[in-house]
Amino acid sequence: MKIPITRYGMPQIFVLPIILLSVGAGCFLLWPDGRPWAQLAAIVLTAAVLAFFRDPKRQIPDEPDILLAPADGKVTDIEPVPKTEFLEGPAIRIGIFLSVLDVHINRSPCAGQVSYIKSHSGKCINAMRWKAASEKNQANSVGLNCPNHPAEKVLVKQITGAIARRIVCGCQVGDKLSKGEKFGMIKLGSRTELFLPVDDRAEVVVKVGQTVRAGTTVMVRYEKKEL
Repeated sequence: MKIPITRYGMPQIFVLPIILLSVGAGCFLLWPDGRPWAQLAAIVLTAAVLAFFRDPKRQIPDEPDILLAPADGKVTDIEPVPKTEFLEGPAIRIGIFLSVLDVHINRSPCAGQVSYIKSHSGKCINAMRWKAASEKNQANSVGLNCPNHPAEKVLVKQITGAIARRIVCGCQVGDKLSKGEKFGMIKLGSRTELFLPVDDRAEVVVKVGQTVRAGTTVMVRYEKKEL
């Protein structure tokens, strides 16, 4: 069975399994008392590395005027913020915690053009402590201009965690992303935030504690303007 693997993880996929399997083989030759547990551990860890970088296909909803989850994981917070980068005026922040078991590919919540990318230095606090992680951790922000969407502008923030310390952003300013298109990943447990401008037409349809899937789960729906 073919396992879909993200291109963002190719360096680790080539290096880490070789190291793990080499250690297992070395233990087999030099540590007879460790047989077969050392070899089994090497195989399990190799499978875990491959599983972490899995990139399953997603069926992107055709529904218009929606914002999709930018990451897999569990919704930890839905809060208003008075001001944030890129967006003008007050916004709504929806935070998602990604465990090491989740798919870590980030996807665009809607179609738009990348107009803003900014890297933020910071700490690597456990992403389960979402308030501290949101404010203090190393992060990367991607802002989209969406002229054909009611939101007009959205921001996705990739945030590191205690284990995750590597953010991959595979897009550049000027790139056009389709709804649900992959644009990067965070390697190991982490946090992703979606920011949208405050709008009476916007209805957040997810709840805190809900599990969401990137490019599949609808997080926000917009009512159409009355003519």
